[in-house]
Amino acid sequence: MNEEHPLLIDTRSLPRQPGASRRLTATVTPDSDIGNEVVAVADRPVEVDVLLESVLDGILATGSADIELTGECVRCLDPLTSPLPVSFRVFFTYPGAEAVAEDDDIVPLDGHILDLRPAFRDAMVLALPLSPVCRVDCPGLCADCGARLDDDPGHAHERSDPRLAVLEQLREDLSRETGDEGD
Repeated sequence: MNEEHPLLIDTRSLPRQPGASRRLTATVTPDSDIGNEVVAVADRPVEVDVLLESVLDGILATGSADIELTGECVRCLDPLTSPLPVSFRVFFTYPGAEAVAEDDDIVPLDGHILDLRPAFRDAMVLALPLSPVCRVDCPGLCADCGARLDDDPGHAHERSDPRLAVLEQLREDLSRETGDEGD
């Protein structure tokens, strides 16, 4: 590992022999700008497990971590904190190796340092939920008045079908006429 950043990894200790591997753990604090208006990655250190495998044309780096999300539920707007597993895989090719350069998961190795920061960041961004919820069965808020449905499960509003509005009006008119005649 590198003292500059834990995900800058020196590969000189990994033999350039297919089948050789090295497992390591890096403690990383995710970037504070990963997230959106609803949810963000918590700014706490996480353990990133990395497996480096030497293959014929380069080094395959596979990593995983359990990050923590903070934000609010999109249904009820309550604060939420939840774990989020992320994983990534990047193939670094040795200089002169023939590999498809158009593939985003294939990176030419420049020198002996692997930079896993972009792969880890991309994995976190792609793992963010589009609509985070505090729990799967969260009922949310009432669309009419904003009441929290979890606090009042029987909450309801009287609704009439707009297609029947003319009949409602006719019924009201008839009841008024009937009431006026009785006086």
